[in-house]
Amino acid sequence: MKKINFLIYLWIIIFTMTSYQGEKKNKKQPTPNIIVFLVDDMGWQDTSLPFWDKVTPFNKRYHTPNMERLAKEGMKFTQAYATPVCTPTRVSLMTGMNAARHRVTNWTSAKDKLRKTEKNHKTLIIPQWNMNGLSPVAGHPHAVYATPLPKLLQKAGYYTIHVGKAHFGARGTIGANPLNIGFDVNIGGTGAGQPGSYLGTENYGNGIKKREHWAVPNMEEYYGKDIFLTEALTREAIKAMDTAVSHKEPFFLYMAHYAVHTPIMADQRFIKKYTEMGLDPIEAKYASLIEGMDKSLGDIMDYLQKRDLDKNTIILFMSDNGGLSAVARGGKPHTHNKPLSSGKGSVHEGGIREPMIVKWPGKVKPQTVTDQKVIIEDFYPTILKMAGIKKVKTVQKIDGISFIPILKGKKTDPERALFWHFPNKWGPTGPGIGASSTVRKGDWKLIYYHNDESFELFNIKNDIGEHQNLAKSNPKKLKELAKILSEYLVKVNAQMPVHRNTGKKVLLPINSLKKA
Repeated sequence: MKKINFLIYLWIIIFTMTSYQGEKKNKKQPTPNIIVFLVDDMGWQDTSLPFWDKVTPFNKRYHTPNMERLAKEGMKFTQAYATPVCTPTRVSLMTGMNAARHRVTNWTSAKDKLRKTEKNHKTLIIPQWNMNGLSPVAGHPHAVYATPLPKLLQKAGYYTIHVGKAHFGARGTIGANPLNIGFDVNIGGTGAGQPGSYLGTENYGNGIKKREHWAVPNMEEYYGKDIFLTEALTREAIKAMDTAVSHKEPFFLYMAHYAVHTPIMADQRFIKKYTEMGLDPIEAKYASLIEGMDKSLGDIMDYLQKRDLDKNTIILFMSDNGGLSAVARGGKPHTHNKPLSSGKGSVHEGGIREPMIVKWPGKVKPQTVTDQKVIIEDFYPTILKMAGIKKVKTVQKIDGISFIPILKGKKTDPERALFWHFPNKWGPTGPGIGASSTVRKGDWKLIYYHNDESFELFNIKNDIGEHQNLAKSNPKKLKELAKILSEYLVKVNAQMPVHRNTGKKVLLPINSLKKA
């Protein structure tokens, strides 16, 4: 009898332990909150957090303690890339497509219209690119039809919040309103590429005739008040997150600041220290915009900590293109991103290499750094996997590759080719600025300029400032990359301009080489 009782007791213990282990194994992890903190026009050097292997004078100029704080809690990417101008980056982020494929290759503005700089191009006929931007429904002309990232997150149960600059589509198009692409909340987002004003005392451009088409909407609570736009948007973001928490819903916050885009206006909370440093007045204002953006990051991190959300919230920090340098800055043009060459609008490193940080509690080892290369379209598949969304069906082909293996410390393909395509005219001139197609593979980068079908070849590892054009001295590498670039352009059916003087389409890079 005692033996039977003992066996029953032993069986109960085994069953209980097995059940507990099964429950533990099958217990679902809570759905993580996700924040994409996107800065407008922020350069690789616009921070006190070095993204190079040494501290530079620019790192000593700027004050971004919360970027430093975020990097201590996550992973810093030293070779993260976007496109040379804003809308292509934003559409790539929302669709997972490379700009050559989605054809929103320049920044959008007026519906159905090429930019004046493009219509008046002296030597090239610019193709009819998708100047209307992103569309979540089929049939809209000059727009890319795609399944937007927030729509998939919304469908999966996320409370989706858009705060700040949208600029996914031209004014008056369906994609200009974030609510049409899957956001539950839209605070301040339109087809505008910059704010009418950063000042609450100027109603953020509302009511000012010459700035009306840039005016920031849905911010009436702050009109007439001495509250800088960056601060107002941050307060609204926190309110929206609170709504999600009260509803017990996971949230996706797209915190897309207008800062540090023009108009370069002083954030009076921070300007004093920079004027006292003796900076050029424009540069002092620019530095104050950067610090205000950084305070926003800190305020959001503080909120997460206060509400005990920080351990279940992923933060991805990124910029949409390189720092402005060709125009509207103090000092010498094309020098504001050194050691990188050029800036916004350029396919030189200063125009496309971005400051990027990812914090993922429990997944990403704190204080880690990677030099593995990623590009903006990679955010789409990465965020979907972070959210646990599987078997995704999209109307578009996804070009991006998840960088979760990198976040987990794994090595990925160092020879993966990255591509940029800009068959357009931005406006200003300078190094790397102009209609072009580009490939980066390993340490090498090839730029093909459409206007005269010329090449620049750089070894980025040895020449981060792109000073030495090796196109003539290394014909073997030139041909290799020209072939890779040409094959990609054909594969995605990339648009090419036409030469005005001959009426002939710009040749593919490899064919231009053969002609020479």
